[in-house]
Amino acid sequence: MKKGLIIGLVIVVLLLFGVFSSYNGLVSLNEDVNGKWSQVENQLQRRADLIPNLVATVKGYAAQEQTIFTAVAEARSKLLNAQGPASSAQADGELTSALGRLLAIAESYPQLKSDANFRQLQDELAGTENRIAVARKDYNDSVQVYNTKIKRFPTNLFAGILGFPAKEYFQAQEGAQEVPQVEF
Repeated sequence: MKKGLIIGLVIVVLLLFGVFSSYNGLVSLNEDVNGKWSQVENQLQRRADLIPNLVATVKGYAAQEQTIFTAVAEARSKLLNAQGPASSAQADGELTSALGRLLAIAESYPQLKSDANFRQLQDELAGTENRIAVARKDYNDSVQVYNTKIKRFPTNLFAGILGFPAKEYFQAQEGAQEVPQVEF
């Protein structure tokens, strides 16, 4: 009888140890996902901070292009107010499109293209775009590890109960896989 009780206690202790260990692992993975998302937001904010300077520089040369300036400002505002990966991805797509139109306008102004401030802002923007891509990849990699963990047995039995729902990936906007058309 005592032997059965001891074996039962050992099994319960091992199960509790497993649950606590899995819980702590989930907390670590969840914090990693949150940290990676913060980096995505940080890079998106950096780009949003560069945009007013870029717009002001272009405005000095192309004052008649008011519609594009409005579109960039609206898209930037949407990005700054976006919550979560899905709405951030959509707002990011709108901003990327508006920036593309702004840079296309800049091509029509040779003095602007040769302006040192404009070139520096373009370089900073390109660097920021690269940082955003890396931050998105890191975030999605972290989400993959986290989601895999909460879906595996036996963690899947208690992950939802303990408040660890699946995280959403940062998705590319619709049409991103289409090849852009370049006209000369």
